Amino acid sequence: MVHGTHNAQEDSRNDTILISINDEFFPRNEAKISVFDSGYLVGDGVWEALRLHNGVLVFLEDHFNRLWQSAKTVGIALPFTKKELTQKIWDILNANKMKDGVHVRIMVTRGIKKTPSQDPRLTISGPNVVIIPEYKNASKESKEKGITLFTSTIRRGSPDYLDPRLNCHSKLHEVQALIQAIEAGADEALMLDVNGFVATCNATNFFMIKNGEVWTSTSKYCMNGITRAKVIEVCKDNNIPCFEKDFSLFDVYGADEAFVTGTFGGLTPVTKIDGRQIGDGKYCKMTRNLSSLYEGLIERTVANG
Repeated sequence: MVHGTHNAQEDSRNDTILISINDEFFPRNEAKISVFDSGYLVGDGVWEALRLHNGVLVFLEDHFNRLWQSAKTVGIALPFTKKELTQKIWDILNANKMKDGVHVRIMVTRGIKKTPSQDPRLTISGPNVVIIPEYKNASKESKEKGITLFTSTIRRGSPDYLDPRLNCHSKLHEVQALIQAIEAGADEALMLDVNGFVATCNATNFFMIKNGEVWTSTSKYCMNGITRAKVIEVCKDNNIPCFEKDFSLFDVYGADEAFVTGTFGGLTPVTKIDGRQIGDGKYCKMTRNLSSLYEGLIERTVANG
């Protein structure tokens, strides 16, 4: 069984979900796209993921702002407004009669190519838009157990060649980092920046706690995670010292607690890094408190519609 921040509870309803491809709905086993799609050929696309809680798409504006920025960065002209994309999401959610506990993945590629090539001028269609909604809740058992990390030799790159904030389909370097971690016996990978400071994980943002302070990396070399930003927000709102700063493995190995953040799993505790136990090696008090504060923020967001 796969163990990690994306370990979800099994839900048989996902076997029969409908998936939206360019506004047409297809059963899961019939949802297909051309091998000439830009995303398949050269990883030329952007994506976003968000959650449906009690009938509300949580932090929708934040996710859309990131999607629009990513598309602008790679020169993909999104063929819809934010209002129109919201309706597209609700159309597929309603078709599946979904109201709660849903993870929605939105993928936009440059479109169909005339022939296999990187050249965007050989694209012969408009962007392809795929929306995959799934009943998907994080495994409570995995969260209580926590995850282990291994520090990869694959570095998070500088923004002058592939900005880490770009939510693009080209994730091969993160996959390589994860493979290293798995082969080392860990669940996921911790990644350093080009200067050797802790940057992020392969698919989540990293935080550590020391002497009542919450530390996370600067935004220079990490994903601009929505959950990351919300954790920083709840720290400030609750007078919890939180610092975005450079720190190294020297600091991490001596942390009292550590956790990672992501839209799917929320806050997930880290129990070991590079074989070294972090603190008590458990899901500890301050991480639990921060997780509760984050969940409270979601509940207030849902209540406000």
